Amino acid sequence: MNLYLGNNTFMRLFILLSLLLVLSCSSPKEKIPDIPVMQYKAKKMVIYQMITRLFGNQKSINKPYGTLEENGVGKFNDVNVAALNGIKELGVSHVWYTGVIEHAQLTDYTQFGIPLDDADVVKGRAGSPYAIKDYYDVDPDLAVDVKNRIQEFEQLIDRTHKNDLKVIIDFVPNHVARAYHSDVKPEGVKDLGEEDDKSVGFKASNNFYYLPGQSFQPPKDYVSLGVQNSFPTKDGKFTEMPAKASGNDQFTTTPSINDWFETVKLNYGVDILHERKTYFDPVPNTWIKMRDILLYWAGKKVDGFRCDMAEMVPVEFWGWVIPEIKKVNPEIIFIAEIYNPAMYRNYIEKGKFDYLYDKVQLYDVLRLLTNQKNLTTEISKIQEDLKGINSNLVHFLENHDEQRIASPYFAGDYWKAVPAMVISATIDQSPVMIYFGQEVGESGAGAEGFSMEDGRTTIFDYWGVGAHQKWMNRGKFDGGSLSFEQKQLRQFYADLLTFSANNPAIASGDYFDATKLNVEKGNCSPLVHAFARVNGEEKLLIVSNFNSNTTKAKLQLTEEIIKAMSLETGTKYIGRDLLRSGMDIGFENFTTEIELPAHSAFIFKVKS
Repeated sequence: MNLYLGNNTFMRLFILLSLLLVLSCSSPKEKIPDIPVMQYKAKKMVIYQMITRLFGNQKSINKPYGTLEENGVGKFNDVNVAALNGIKELGVSHVWYTGVIEHAQLTDYTQFGIPLDDADVVKGRAGSPYAIKDYYDVDPDLAVDVKNRIQEFEQLIDRTHKNDLKVIIDFVPNHVARAYHSDVKPEGVKDLGEEDDKSVGFKASNNFYYLPGQSFQPPKDYVSLGVQNSFPTKDGKFTEMPAKASGNDQFTTTPSINDWFETVKLNYGVDILHERKTYFDPVPNTWIKMRDILLYWAGKKVDGFRCDMAEMVPVEFWGWVIPEIKKVNPEIIFIAEIYNPAMYRNYIEKGKFDYLYDKVQLYDVLRLLTNQKNLTTEISKIQEDLKGINSNLVHFLENHDEQRIASPYFAGDYWKAVPAMVISATIDQSPVMIYFGQEVGESGAGAEGFSMEDGRTTIFDYWGVGAHQKWMNRGKFDGGSLSFEQKQLRQFYADLLTFSANNPAIASGDYFDATKLNVEKGNCSPLVHAFARVNGEEKLLIVSNFNSNTTKAKLQLTEEIIKAMSLETGTKYIGRDLLRSGMDIGFENFTTEIELPAHSAFIFKVKS
């Protein structure tokens, strides 16, 4: 199903009954049928992000700051063939396993030779996946047999590949945990900071930045946060002399609780405190160490890296290191987390990234539109601004940093985001990403621990993700515990993403705006959006309504669209919705009139 019908009870009941008939004709274990599309070589990337420690967790006690034993934790082995098949049903091509590399946390693994971390510099109990403790190891939480944790991850990679899916993991280049130390690094590898000259604040050959003669102090307001008696090391003391600069470029011995105090900034040869002077010749030691780390994981047949806070690392490093890794595997992909649109082209052209986040532009506008706080004409401005690099932008409505659609902090109703999701998935040739649980309406409710109640799924604590656990259905991964409406929502995502991945007009066709003309002429509400995607005989008109009520629209095709679709004067054309609504529209002189239900979206195939 592709639309939410708001308060129109009769129509909503009709749609629900129609879907029930479809579902009743097939076993819930059957694969969701693909929408028939013409065979085509081009395929659009669809990324499924999971917090690996949360994905397979079946416990639902959800005690704030709960231990691993109390709240449970998912394992590599939980992502089994059934789980991967369920993910693949959504049209997914790449799985982003978030939180794989070993990071600082508070579960005791000292019996396995892994040092216990100090609670004063660990956020939550499970710890941030972005406070890397050992770049050459994986999180022991994720292993059934901790001694064989690397082998269990290698088996997950192999299992994922055998299910015709590719593997993305995080690369965290900007900062590491305060107590970084690799206990499994390859022979001959020197630890980060091991050979640093700590008597100076900056030196091009150092891996870290220092505050000579000063010691680090944990944030005082963090010392009193949480269940103190459960943390023997949470005493407000952490030995770091001299102090190092924090991960978010804070050159202070006393960072605040809102800083990235649990991490230390890596030095790429940029003297941050002295006009950001650069020292890239000879190649800085940090560059070489980070290249070797990337090569290590590429050697384990990882297919791509999502690079955390890539714009906090000099673009010159990326332009040097990415070609180095692609010498080993030309197909490996690099995705940059980046928030400055003025730097987009630089990180693609000079930095050699394959893809970048498009959070600040498309995500932000779609989020505002979902709550009727912006105008649809803003989207065409974004498309024009990104002309030439549109296909390099990863679109999304949820990830681990953002609030859940169903939370009261975003939309409060997962159906309200249908028009935004359709645009996100179909507007460009670029990849589209969803976050585990998004497809079944996860709301991110609960005060998990460090992150408290904020509409996000925690990345800091052990937790059970309720809506996702219903789809998981005690490890069956068949959706057996989902409500009917959650099944309907998941079917919508499967239809949309599968179609978007395979349709040639979406995967490799051209984009043409139809919104600006029609809004300016008063043909439709400024909360209605329309655009065309065209590739040969695949001629699509995609229409979305962000209004909270049924809206009538008169949509006129632009001269550009008429030419691209090779439409002829005097010929009658119809549009048939490909997202199973059963709605047809007719065109008179390249114009159609349509009644759009609240928070709805349609993909019309135009033909004579």
